[in-house]
Amino acid sequence: MARSLEVQWTLGSTRVFGTLTMPEGPGPFAAVVMAAGSGPTDRDWKSPLLPGHNGSARLLAEALADAGYASLRYDKRAAGPHAVENMQVLAGSLSMESHREEYAGAVSLLASRPDIRAEAIVGLGHSEGTLHVLHYQLERPSVPLAGMILAAPPGRAVGVVARWQLAAQAAAIPHGDALLDLYDQAIARFLAGRAAEPDSTLPDGVKQLIAGLESPANLPFSRELWGAESASLVAQVAVPTLIVTGKKDIQVDWELDGAPLEAASQGMSHITLRYPDHANHALKYEPKGRSTLNAADVAAAYNAGNVQLDPETLTMILDWLRSKIPQP
Repeated sequence: MARSLEVQWTLGSTRVFGTLTMPEGPGPFAAVVMAAGSGPTDRDWKSPLLPGHNGSARLLAEALADAGYASLRYDKRAAGPHAVENMQVLAGSLSMESHREEYAGAVSLLASRPDIRAEAIVGLGHSEGTLHVLHYQLERPSVPLAGMILAAPPGRAVGVVARWQLAAQAAAIPHGDALLDLYDQAIARFLAGRAAEPDSTLPDGVKQLIAGLESPANLPFSRELWGAESASLVAQVAVPTLIVTGKKDIQVDWELDGAPLEAASQGMSHITLRYPDHANHALKYEPKGRSTLNAADVAAAYNAGNVQLDPETLTMILDWLRSKIPQP
């Protein structure tokens, strides 16, 4: 049976908190370090913006332990129960680099443990978290990853993906094209370093998105993130890498985001791309047809208690791990 331990480490004037899940036995074990996706997503890949407590990262950690792999998942400092106190220190200093430092601390903690094989640590990033895993590995760290699993990575720029999501919603409402144009104008001002000044006729949800982007607490990270994509980073990867995007994912698209990743990894035999038929963005099983899915219904089901990891996706991940990072 898996054992879970609460761990923490110091980063600057803050602390990062996480959960280490260990298999049965003395080890040493190969291990996986997880990086959560965007927004206030916590170590279990739950968000206070969404209902439910059945987070995919916890389910993954338990499945990994059953397969003989340790794992560490952690709360980003701007997420989880310590977010408010952390943001009093970090406001205005969040960046891609600060996220990379969080991830580096997690890898270092694992590598320092005698029950972990430091040469057999794999990075597993989800959505935005794939960018932080890639940045860590490409900075030539003192403890390099032996492999990477990139789940639902944005093959296109994050800002392009966000606009694609909004365009799908705009298509279903009157004057959607005009509203999308107003959004584009506000984002252009934001990216140019000016006040976004979103038009008052934009839907409240869109205005909240823009307000979050230009909040002083989120800068400079949000401007960095808006142009970030994983395809150019994947092209620089030299370790075995599994890229998994579900065909029922409506936050990134297995074709539109998969195409640049396919192109970037062409001729690179150490990179494997897989598209499970029924996995949604949270890697959960989605029985509905993709054309019937809408954002509200999918989000409401992400962490519902009766929704489990997609079996095909889980098998892909575990089979890849066993083949690339076998246990002794």
